Amino acid sequence: ATQAAEDAQFAAFLAKFNWTKGPAEAVLGDVGGIKVPEGFMLADPADTKKLMRAYGNIVSDKEIGLLAPHSLDWFIVFEFGAVGYVKDDEKNDLDSSKMLDSIKRGTEHANEQRASSGAAPLNIIGWELEPRFNDETKLLEWSIRAESGGHQILNHNTRILGRSGVLEVALVVEPGVIKKTLPTFYSLLEGYSFKEGQKYAEYTEGDPIAKYGLAALIVGGAAVGAAKLGLFAWLALTFKKLWK
Repeated sequence: ATQAAEDAQFAAFLAKFNWTKGPAEAVLGDVGGIKVPEGFMLADPADTKKLMRAYGNIVSDKEIGLLAPHSLDWFIVFEFGAVGYVKDDEKNDLDSSKMLDSIKRGTEHANEQRASSGAAPLNIIGWELEPRFNDETKLLEWSIRAESGGHQILNHNTRILGRSGVLEVALVVEPGVIKKTLPTFYSLLEGYSFKEGQKYAEYTEGDPIAKYGLAALIVGGAAVGAAKLGLFAWLALTFKKLWK
């Protein structure tokens, strides 16, 4: 097919989904909202799940949106974990080498699941960005580099703490362009805010407290999501080739 015909087919594929195109203010789940700038589009929770399933991803039922540039060269998946208020008392004691060991062990377990579904194993190479916590914005972030089926994989993970749970944000991008993409990613995140009453600082005595802290958000998130992380990255590499 000619490039023009492929572009037309790709546009027809995108038209099947109910995108909120920027500039717009959009709702993200029940707890927050985000600004969608010019040149970007946001899928609602139902369409996010459809997009994830269409490309063989594991769907968790926590998905609340997928934000991407119109080209879909990379994308951001938003999920919300209603786990309660996560205390940040581990913020100065994040042991990255210990956490990496736990993640590798969790990935070995996830690889058994991947094998049973015919997917290539996911091999953890190491930190691309060691975990760090911004006390002012209550934002935790880290990146892990991995390899699967001969492809380098990189997911940049962000967690923003709220009063009733955690906004989970995964930037899915080809490793070669992550440095170029991160400034745009950060500016998009600045457009997110929890609704009044849902902010971390609005915690009230008696609110449900999460059963774990910051380290478990990193290790648990990576271990549980290892199968999905691999697929996310594979999807990023082949998004445009697969829609046909």
